[in-house]
Amino acid sequence: MIRVVLSFALLAGLALGLYLTVSGRTIAVQSGYRGTGSVQMYKAAALKAIADTNAIPEADPIDDPDPTLPPVSEKFKNVQVLNDLSVLEFSRLMGAFATWIAPDDGCNYCHNPDDLASDEKYTKRVARRMIQMVRHINSDWKAHVAETGVTCWTCHRGRAVPSGDWYARSDDQDDPRLLGDKRHANTPGIAINGNSALPYDPLSAYLVQDTDIRVQGTRALAVQFPNPNSITKTKTTYALMIYMSKSLGVNCTYCHSTRALANWTQSTPQRVTAWHGIRMVRELNANFLIPVAAQLPPYRLGRLGDGPKLACATCHKGTFKPLAGMSMKKDYAELWRAGGPRLDTGYVSPPNVEVVNPVVPPETLMQQLF
Repeated sequence: MIRVVLSFALLAGLALGLYLTVSGRTIAVQSGYRGTGSVQMYKAAALKAIADTNAIPEADPIDDPDPTLPPVSEKFKNVQVLNDLSVLEFSRLMGAFATWIAPDDGCNYCHNPDDLASDEKYTKRVARRMIQMVRHINSDWKAHVAETGVTCWTCHRGRAVPSGDWYARSDDQDDPRLLGDKRHANTPGIAINGNSALPYDPLSAYLVQDTDIRVQGTRALAVQFPNPNSITKTKTTYALMIYMSKSLGVNCTYCHSTRALANWTQSTPQRVTAWHGIRMVRELNANFLIPVAAQLPPYRLGRLGDGPKLACATCHKGTFKPLAGMSMKKDYAELWRAGGPRLDTGYVSPPNVEVVNPVVPPETLMQQLF
């Protein structure tokens, strides 16, 4: 009788698992040693919903070189970046920019059609700096983007203003007369922290300033006084981790081991990539996004007068790799050229550790499932 019950339970479990898989329910993908929580949870319906978002527009054919054409600087006026391209490369890339950023307005989104050389539109001035940023990422931040790199499409996806940009939030929601000092927490309706009770602006704390994110103490608190890792800092760190998890569509175990969150030797290789990504985002905000705010009209600024900034969701948009890991380099290699002097990024090497957890990248397994 017991064997019959167990057999029935086993068959019912297998049937339920098959049903959940076929019906688009949650799918568990083992990515490390069993019993260590190294499992990524995916919803087939959610992956299908963002499939179109990760599509790449068809590229125009690449023109054969024409040595008879003059340099860009002679053909066009006021070209301050991309002047290392040929006329054919430059024209083709301009057409791609229109598709990637302003498919409705086309060239007129940045240019005065009667005077293409004019800088009167703020969009042209901002676009010039953003082109420099794209080349800088592809040349100087390979520790994060590798050879996959980025283009304007990575963030914009056919929209003039990318999704995933963000502004600093005001402290005026913490009204001590009513609720006491909430320490930027317990505020409903904040998507960045996963609609949790955690602090509502972890991005200003950790993706603009060079602030230490680790909060796990290494010694007993009794001998670590004053303790720099406060409860508020711990909550803000967890708010950031929730944001990163949602931005990439992954669990915490995509980077960490649940039995030793702070231990690098038990972490996955993706944690090193994320380490570089955090520093890349900080540097891009400091050197590109924040200075660009001076070029923006008031309606493009946040409540505190700051401009939009980038973070993980700006590129990833719910996918573990932007555009599901597809690269546009073969079609637009011009954006991988180091145009201009290298910037001092404040780059520091990551912790010198050897990752020993033999993790299979979830994206490899997901390609087998879908």
